[in-house]
Parts: sequence; C-alpha cells; structure tokens
Amino acid sequence: MTLVAGMLAIGEFMASMMFSRPVPCRFGRCDAESFQTERGGDVSYTIRTEGLVKRYGKVVALDGLDLEVPKGTVLGLLGPNGAGKTTAVRILTTLLDPDGGTAEVAGLDVCAEPVKVRKRIGLSGQTAAVDEHLTGYENLDMVGRLYHLGKRPSQERARELLERFDLVEAGDRPAKTYSGGMRRRLDLAAALVAKPEVIFLDEPTTGLDPRSRVQMWGTIQELVRGGSTVLLTTQYMEEAERLADDIVVIDRGHKIAHGTSDQLKAQIGGERVETVLASSADLPPAQTILAHFCAGDEIQVDEQTRKLTVAVTGGVEVLRQILQRLSDANIAVADIGLRRPTLDDVFLSLTGHVAEEVAENGEGSEDDRKDTREKEAVR
Repeated sequence: MTLVAGMLAIGEFMASMMFSRPVPCRFGRCDAESFQTERGGDVSYTIRTEGLVKRYGKVVALDGLDLEVPKGTVLGLLGPNGAGKTTAVRILTTLLDPDGGTAEVAGLDVCAEPVKVRKRIGLSGQTAAVDEHLTGYENLDMVGRLYHLGKRPSQERARELLERFDLVEAGDRPAKTYSGGMRRRLDLAAALVAKPEVIFLDEPTTGLDPRSRVQMWGTIQELVRGGSTVLLTTQYMEEAERLADDIVVIDRGHKIAHGTSDQLKAQIGGERVETVLASSADLPPAQTILAHFCAGDEIQVDEQTRKLTVAVTGGVEVLRQILQRLSDANIAVADIGLRRPTLDDVFLSLTGHVAEEVAENGEGSEDDRKDTREKEAVR
C-alpha cells in the first residue's frame, strides 16, 4: 500500500468516526432550533457567540465572550498571548465544548450540530497542518478524499487550488522542500478544498517574513471578495487594520473594545509625539518636560531605543513648543514626529500593555503539535 493510500485509509476511518459521533453539550439547552427561536431566527450573522465561557481548572480562558460577524465580512479578534483567541476558535470549530453560553456558525449551533458545522467551515492557523512527505498536490487531493468529494473532483480541486495559490511549479514536490510561506499557503488551500462558507484563520501569518505576510494578506482579501466570511485572530496591529472590517479586542477572556479601526482610535483621541533622544542620560529630564504636554495616559518610555511617546492635543504648535523646551534644556534630539494614534496605542490604552509578538522560530511546541492534529481533525 502506498503512503498516500495508507494515509487515505487511516484518514477516511478517522473522519468517518469523527463526523458520525455527536458532541455532548455540557451546559443547559443548546440546540440550534431553540437558539434561533430565542433570537428571532435571525441568521444574518454568520458567526455569533453569546456569553461564551471556557475554563481550564481554575483558569478562565473565556469569560462571557459575545461576538457577531455579518456574512461576507472579516472580524479581527485582537489580543495578546493567553487572551482567549485560540480557545474561541476551537469552540467555534467544534474542537472544544464551551462551559457556558452559546455559539453559532452558519445558523447552526456548534454544540448541537457539530457535523453540519464542520461541513461549512475551513480552519487554518499558527501551524501548517500539511504532510511534509507528500507533495503539495497529494496533500490537497488527500483532503478532498477525506471530504468524500470523489477521485476526479478531488484531483481537479487540488490542481485548481495549486494554481490559485501560486503553487503550480512546486505542486509535485514534497512539502518538506517548501518555504514557510509556501507551507502556509498550502495549509490555507487545504482549508478551502470543500469550498467552506466560513473560514477561521488563527494567527495565519505568525512567523512569516514580511514578503510572505503581504502575500497571505492578498490571499485573504481575495477570499472575502469571493463572499467568504472570515474570523481572523491576530497579534499584529497592521494585519487587523488592513484586513478586518470590524475588530474585537479581548484580554483575559473579556471583550474590552469593539469597533472599526478608526472607531477604536477615536476612543483614545488626540495625536502622539514620538521623540528619540541622542543620549539615554537625557530620558528623565525629557520625560519631565513632556509631562507638561501630556493629554492622555502616562508617557511611554523605551530605554533601549531612547524613545518617548506622549499623547497631545494641539498638533504642530505643540510639537514646536516641545522642541523649544527640549532645546532650552540642552537636550539633543535625534528624531521627533507627530502622528495619529495606531492600534498599538489603542491596545496599550485599553490593556495597560502592548500586544505581544509570537517568537518567530521554527521549533514546534507540544501546543503547536496539538493544534496541527486538531486542524487535521476538523478537515
């Protein structure tokens, strides 16, 4: 038996077992009919959660999370490590049972009708769930077989996706020869084999180089133009700003802000003056001077880069006054500028800390391997 045939046989067995086994609900009434009745049968939201709760022992990963994602839009779920983003995705993709609340995808309750939900969703995330010993084409063909598309439709869909994701030339090479960006594109292609109407992307560009990240952004934008509904989790402010129609900021399992990028920036208002000093010895006196102009939160000080950031009102005139005061104090300035608030500023204002970046290395942790197994299962 060839490797492909062997994996198909094992995969078919696991998929049939998974798709035929009901997932028990751990809390109260959880059927889709009662949910839609209570909500007036409104299915205009492709993804919706209400009061979603998940606990791991004494740790509360989600604490009453409410989400609503209209059809054909992108929701950016923004938060640091441990905020609850991946837990929310695992519940919405039927990989975890919630301990409270309700979750609905494509008009279906994820707890009561997991089989139907899985037929309508695709999942791609932090770790590319591809078999490195198979070619790109064989990976996609295998996923099609697991979805019972049939031999010829699976093969045609595999070739179609290789072309769509610019992987035709590499399609007959083993995936282990692919770059990180190519593997990520192949993983996203695999999530689209069954043409899902809802796509979950769990930090899909983490660890990618800038060029590969921009390519992935273009691919996601193309999916949305085609009518897909996307829930995107990310820690990258630029990514959320570029891709998301709507943004929900969560921290420690709570939703702490909701709106478009511009709406969130308007919440903290004002402008920011960023000053880079020539000498770190001048940081304390410069901070004292900038405190007189501060119109918001505390002054941000980065000792390593000798940069101070302060919220101000008054625009260019305030910038001129700051420069004059620094000059009067004989404090040398290497660079200074006035800018609008960014999502980083919003996050810092809301949570008291900046969004954390994931370590960009190639070493997979046990959590990474678990994530890979779960993504393979949901397909």
